[in-house]
Amino acid sequence: MSAARYRVWLVLALWLATLFGTAGALGPAFSQTAAGRDFDHLSTGYALTGAHTTARCESCHVGGVFKGTPRDCESCHVAGARLARGNVVKSASHVPTTQPCESCHNTRTYAGARMNHSGVPRGSCTSCHNGQLAGGKPPTHLSTTAACDSCHTVSAWRPASGFDHAGVAPGSCAGCHNGTRATGMGASHVPFGQTMAGAGATCDSCHKSSFRSWLPARVHASLAITAQCATCHAGIKPATPVHAGQATCETCHKGATTWSGAKVDHGTFSMATNCAGCHNGSGATGKNATHIPVGATNCFACHGTTTWKPGKFNHTQVPVSAQCASCHSGAYPPADGRSANHTPYQLVAALASANCDTCHKTGYASWAPARVHASTSVTAQCATCHASAKPATPVHTGQTMCETCHKSTTTWSGAKVDHVTFNAATNCTSCHNGSSAAGKNANHVPVGATNCFACHGTATWKPSKFNHTQVPVTAQCATCHTGSYPPADGRNAAHTPYQLVAQLAAANCDTCHKAGYTSWTPARLHTSVSVTAGCNTCHAAVKPATPVHTGQTVCETCHKSTTTWSGAKVDHATFNAATNCISCHNGSSATGKNATHVPVGATNCFACHNTIAWKPTKFNHTQVPVTAQCASCHNGAYPPADGKPANHLPYQLVATLAAANCDSCHKAGYTSWAGGRVHANVSVTTGCKTCHNGSHAGQGAAGKPANHIPETQLLNGAAMECNACHTSTTSWSARMSHNNSQGGGSGWCKGCHQSGTNYAGGMERKSLTHKTKTPPAIDCSESGCHRPLGNKGTPYTKWN
Repeated sequence: MSAARYRVWLVLALWLATLFGTAGALGPAFSQTAAGRDFDHLSTGYALTGAHTTARCESCHVGGVFKGTPRDCESCHVAGARLARGNVVKSASHVPTTQPCESCHNTRTYAGARMNHSGVPRGSCTSCHNGQLAGGKPPTHLSTTAACDSCHTVSAWRPASGFDHAGVAPGSCAGCHNGTRATGMGASHVPFGQTMAGAGATCDSCHKSSFRSWLPARVHASLAITAQCATCHAGIKPATPVHAGQATCETCHKGATTWSGAKVDHGTFSMATNCAGCHNGSGATGKNATHIPVGATNCFACHGTTTWKPGKFNHTQVPVSAQCASCHSGAYPPADGRSANHTPYQLVAALASANCDTCHKTGYASWAPARVHASTSVTAQCATCHASAKPATPVHTGQTMCETCHKSTTTWSGAKVDHVTFNAATNCTSCHNGSSAAGKNANHVPVGATNCFACHGTATWKPSKFNHTQVPVTAQCATCHTGSYPPADGRNAAHTPYQLVAQLAAANCDTCHKAGYTSWTPARLHTSVSVTAGCNTCHAAVKPATPVHTGQTVCETCHKSTTTWSGAKVDHATFNAATNCISCHNGSSATGKNATHVPVGATNCFACHNTIAWKPTKFNHTQVPVTAQCASCHNGAYPPADGKPANHLPYQLVATLAAANCDSCHKAGYTSWAGGRVHANVSVTTGCKTCHNGSHAGQGAAGKPANHIPETQLLNGAAMECNACHTSTTSWSARMSHNNSQGGGSGWCKGCHQSGTNYAGGMERKSLTHKTKTPPAIDCSESGCHRPLGNKGTPYTKWN
C-alpha cells in the first residue's frame, strides 16, 4: 500500500474510532478518539473547556472535515445553524440581544448565565424582566410605576436602596412595610398597638427620622400614653419586693420620660406595715450607717408615709433613762454628741460612770441648763475641766492644782497674786495687758518688748526710772518725739518740713540733731545729709518773684549747690517734649520767637529746637498740621519757608481752585515741590486761559501755538474758552466747535479750509473752485454744496 493511501486509511480509522467512542477522555486539550489519544487540541489554537471536553469530535468536525470548523458559539447553538443539529440552542424566549453568547454563558453550562448589562439603556429593564424573558416583579412587589433601575442595580436585586418615598402618603408605611413587601415590625418590636393610645398609630408616628432610617424612634415622645404601661414594660420589671405583684406601672411611675422619681403610694400603710420589707437598702432606701440605733422598732414609729423628714421621734419609741449616750455619741446625726469643748467629766474619777442625764436634768427637750457641781460632788481634779479656761498669765503658768488657790466650786474670786518675788526676769505684760490687769495706756511711750520692770517698780508705777538707756535711741528719736507721747516733745510748727523730701522721708531726729538726747541744738541739715532733689519743699517760700522763677517748682534744675544759690544756670539737659519752653522763652524771661517765625500755634519749642542751640532745627513737618495747611507758612513771609515763585501758575484766579492749598497739586509731600500736577489732582472745567496763555509754558501750562486757529474766525468766538474744543485735561486733542458759525464776514469757512492756510489741525483744505469754477464760490458755506447753508454732509463734522 502506498504511503498516500496509508495516510487516508489512517485518517479514516481515526474518524471511525471517534465515531464509535473508542477514544478515552484525555483532558480539555486532547481529542476523545482512541486513535487521537495523543492529539493536543490546543495546538489548533482552540482549547477544549467545560462541556466541550466530553463532546464527540464529529459533533463539530462533520464528515471528517477539520479545516474551517467554526469556533463561535452561534454556529452550533443557534436554531437552523449548519452545526446545530441536536445541540442545545438559544430558545425562542431568549432575552433579545446582539451580544455574543460568551458575554453571558460559559462552556460548562447554559444555566446561571449572568447578563452583561453594559450598554443597556436606563429605564428599559422591563423589556426583559417581564416574568417571561427574565424574572420580573413578584406579586408581592410594591405597587409602583417607576423604572426598575431607579431602585435596583444590575449587580443584584437586593438590597433595593433607591426607592423614592417622596410621594408616599403619611401614615401609609405599613402598606408596604408588612414583612412581605418590605421589612416590617420585628418579633421584638414594642407592642404599642395593644395600648389604647397607640391602637391607631402608624409607623411614622414614632419613626420620625423620615424614610432614611428607622432610628431613632421614640414612643413616648410621639404618643401620649398614660396607661397600660405594663403592655411593654412588664418584661423588664425589677424582681424587688416593691414590684412584687404590681401590674400597673403608672401607679408609681408618673412620667413617660424617665422611670426615676417614681413614688409608691404609701397612703394605706400603717404601724402594721413591715417597712423594712422594702426599705432595706435594696428594694428601696433603708437606714443609713449613721441611723440612730432603734433595734426592731418599725420605721412607721418615727417616719411618715409621705416623707422621711422630719421624723416623729420624741424619745418615747426607745428607752432613754441613763441611755442618752447610746445615741448622743456624735456618731448618729442629727443626734448630737458632746461638742469638742464639752467638759471632760468622764476623766474625773467621781464622774467616770455618769450618763448625760446625770447633769442634763431638763430631759430630752433641752440639754441646757446643765450643772456639774450642782448635780455631783467634786472636790479634786479641778484642772481636768478648768485647765483649758485657765488664764494664760504668769501667775497661772505651771499651776496644775486649781484648788490650791480657788477654794470654792461656786466662784473663782478670792485669789490674790503675790508680787514679792517678781524681778527683771518677770514678764510683766503677760498679766498687765489691759485685760488681766492694768496695762500701758494709749499714749505710753513706745518701748517695744522692753519689760515694765525696767522703768516701773512692783509697788507703784510712778515715778518711773526711764533715762533713754532702756530702749534703743539711735535713729529712733521720732518713735517717741512725735508730740503724741508726752512728756516726749515733738517738732514745733515752724520746723523744717524735711520729711516731705523723698530722700529724707526716713530720716530721724538725730540725723541732723547731733548733740544727743541731752539737747536739740545745734542742728544742720545740708551738712548732715545729701539732698539733691525736693529743694522747693523748704525753699519755695524764699524763691524770688522773677519771670524765670514763675511757675518753677524744682530749684535744683538750675541751682546745683547746697552751699550757695549764686551761679545758677538753667540746665536744659533734662527738658523734653513735656517741657513748656515758652514759660521762659517768651521774649521777657528768655529769648522767644521772632516776628517771622513760622506759625506753629501751641506747638512746643522742643518739637523743633534742641536744648543746646536754636539752630539748626529738627523741623520735618510732622510737628504741625500740614495737610491743606502748606500756604499758612509757604507764602514768602516766613523764611526759610519759600513761597510761590513770581511765575507760578495763577491757579487761585480760577474759581474752582481759589481755595486750593499747595498740597492739592504738590503730592510728593513736604520733601519736594516737584511733580505738582493740577489736572491730575483737581477737576478744572473753566478758566483754562488763566494758565494756558503762553506765560507759563515752562511749568507745563502750554499756550496756543502761533498757528492756532483764530477764535475770531468763528462767529461770536472772540470770548471762547479752550475747553470749547479741548475737552480733555490729559491731552490737547480736540474736537472743533464751530460755535454755530454759518459763514460770512469774519466767519468765512475758507478762513481755515481754503488751500494754502497753515493753521494747526487736520482740517480738510480745498480751493474754492475745486468743483465749480464759474462762477467761483464766495465761501464753502455759500457754494450750495456744504452745510450748514448747502445740502451735503453734516454741519461742522462732514463735508459730504
